[in-house]
Amino acid sequence: MSKFLFCVPDIDECKPPISVYCGLNAACQNVQGSFHCHCNPGYKLLSGDTQFENSNENTCQKTTSSKTNRDTEELQRVVEKFESLLTNDTPWAMGEKREVASRATTLLQTVESSALETALKSPEQKIQKIHNSTVAIETLVVTDNCSEEGKVFSLNTYMNSVDIRCDDIVQENVKGPTAIAFISYSSLGNIINATFFEEANGKDRVYLNSQVVSAAIGPERNTSLPKSVILTFQHVKMKPSSEKAICVYWKSMNEGGQWSSDGCFLIQANKSHTICNSTHLSSFAVLVALTNQEEDPVLVVITYVGLGLSLLCLLLAALTFLLCKAIQNTSTSLHLQLSICLFLAHLLFLTAIDQTKIKLLCTIIAGALHYLYLASFTWMLLDGLHLFLTARNLTVVNYTSVSRFMKRLMFPVGYGVPALIVAISAASRPSLYGTPTRCWLHTDKGFVWTFLGPVCTIFSINLAFFLMTFWIVKNKLSSLNRDVSTLQNTRMLTFKATAQLLILGCTWCLGVLQVGPAARVMAYLFTIINSLQGVFIFLVYCLLSQQVRKWFREIMKSKPESETYTLSTRFGANSRPSEGGVFSQSN
Repeated sequence: MSKFLFCVPDIDECKPPISVYCGLNAACQNVQGSFHCHCNPGYKLLSGDTQFENSNENTCQKTTSSKTNRDTEELQRVVEKFESLLTNDTPWAMGEKREVASRATTLLQTVESSALETALKSPEQKIQKIHNSTVAIETLVVTDNCSEEGKVFSLNTYMNSVDIRCDDIVQENVKGPTAIAFISYSSLGNIINATFFEEANGKDRVYLNSQVVSAAIGPERNTSLPKSVILTFQHVKMKPSSEKAICVYWKSMNEGGQWSSDGCFLIQANKSHTICNSTHLSSFAVLVALTNQEEDPVLVVITYVGLGLSLLCLLLAALTFLLCKAIQNTSTSLHLQLSICLFLAHLLFLTAIDQTKIKLLCTIIAGALHYLYLASFTWMLLDGLHLFLTARNLTVVNYTSVSRFMKRLMFPVGYGVPALIVAISAASRPSLYGTPTRCWLHTDKGFVWTFLGPVCTIFSINLAFFLMTFWIVKNKLSSLNRDVSTLQNTRMLTFKATAQLLILGCTWCLGVLQVGPAARVMAYLFTIINSLQGVFIFLVYCLLSQQVRKWFREIMKSKPESETYTLSTRFGANSRPSEGGVFSQSN
């Protein structure tokens, strides 16, 4: 989807390469799906109409009455009055923050009311425009009660614009014409700047990166709308991709006023423009937040130490699953694939997560991490399914059709499903693999949900498997009396099901809970537990297994025996060491 598709779905015939020519003393006005021509201020058609289609219909003549000039001069006086108030630096510089906010609120409302009042004095002068170095105003009067269904008006000042439906301008409780005023202030943002944004995170640097604009309809200044308006802002300076745009409006309060994001939503943002929509009319701006939090050195140490231990334990676990013949079955195969995927994911995370200098390389690393972590979760899901089937078929799981079914299913699902998700994600949004600071998924357009969505789904399914497994095991325990071996297997199965859900599932929920006052605590818990997943896997599936411990003891015993055998064969059965010892040399 191309940028700004939501707001500019049609071709602007008034701009190059088309540039419709309306004739002398006339201008082109683009509307949704079409365009029209209208006479410049101070001119009107001989027919009395307000618009026409092409230059052949242009009969724009200078009005003989001085009323239009008076209206324009009145609007000019509004601009000059605002300019005089704004350029008087003393009240702004000397006043407290609350006083400055209160003065700004009064000023904004005064300009809006004056512009609407001036426009409604001359309803036949449908469009009026005026601007100087500090403020630009465009007004539009609607008199036809929106006879054209779905008609949208676009007003532009200082490269900012507002798109509003005709139905939203016309006020049902008002007889006669209605008007909309759109105002851009070139320097007001220097006064009511980002310091008036109370919702800002203390760790984020926020600044105002647009002009302040106002949109109002009259004669009654209704603010709430049945449908949202679209606002397009040109940035004061280019916005880096690492910075986040925030759409805000000026909220008047008893304390004066402040910037708020309530009812304002971001549609699209690039380096030069931001598009917002709002469910009400007010004064608006775009704030930009640059999250520049320094990494917590303690969390960094925990991450590297934890992942280092996990890599070692995952390697030992994989070797155990491969070499210990006594435990090799379907469950071991699932644990082996899980260990391999987590090992590769953790290794790539440690060595390449911050390799952002080469964009293509960073994209490949982000895609690989996306795939490996999704594959790890998919193997967790298969393990949960196998635990459930094992509980249901406790004594014959490795000799029934269940085992054959799992063997046929696990590799296509375990590696195929993550590959399909990553392929679709990469094909739809390849540019969102990699951020300016990390080789991971970008948060723009909700792209990170290509990972979080499957993870939440897998966790929910595994939770269902766990509850069913627990219920089945509980019934089996109540029915077992003398079969000690089956009783032990059932209890171990219950323990593994619980450990699997907590270690490989619930811990990831801590990442979602890193908000609000508990964010720091959750960050530490998430980092500690998730970085030690490999240690937990080795502990639960290897060290707590009686067969694996027996295999480890046999390996440890076989080593000194082999050394004794080597020394015995080297010196002979009847040979004796010299007085200087076995390794002494004769003179």
